[in-house]
Amino acid sequence: MEITKPLLLSTAYLPPLHYVAAMLAADKVIIERHETYPRQTYRNRCEIATANGRLPLIIPVHKPRGNRTTTQEILTDTQTNWQLLHWRAIRAAYANSPFFLYYQDELLEAYKKDIPHLIDFNHHMLSAVLSLMGIEITMRFTDHYEKQPADVEDLRTAFTPKRPPPADRFKKYHQVFSEKHGFIGGLSILDLLMNEGGEGIRYLR
Repeated sequence: MEITKPLLLSTAYLPPLHYVAAMLAADKVIIERHETYPRQTYRNRCEIATANGRLPLIIPVHKPRGNRTTTQEILTDTQTNWQLLHWRAIRAAYANSPFFLYYQDELLEAYKKDIPHLIDFNHHMLSAVLSLMGIEITMRFTDHYEKQPADVEDLRTAFTPKRPPPADRFKKYHQVFSEKHGFIGGLSILDLLMNEGGEGIRYLR
């Protein structure tokens, strides 16, 4: 897949493979920040594979202006230690993966960062994981909101937990719990990093 126009995406928390694959197929990537924040999307959730199967990791958020809050205004909840809980879940899921020991220090440091706005935290985490994989992608944010923008590939609503990618969208790779659950598709880019390391980029092109 090749995307010739600038690619417009929603923000996402350690997004799934098909989201990152779309980024790699584009020359320019723009992240929407002026939309009214929608619920139940990858904006504040990612999915990993555990001993019990698929597990969503959800960032609790606060909307300062209620349902009129834009994505750039969304705050992560400081009343719960969700970063520690997410890290513990990741460590339990991937401690026996081929690359956890190589990357655990960098990932833990990334989770320790105190970043109040969701969109900035997402950008921070995705940039950290892409760097560990040796992937360079330049991202910028929107200047204003357009419902039907011209001259961009608008995939802001294309990636959702409710519409996982086809099972054959990507080549299968070995996952920690493959023998127990088979291959679980549609997981976070983190799953590919833990199991394939820098070679994971081969599965995204």
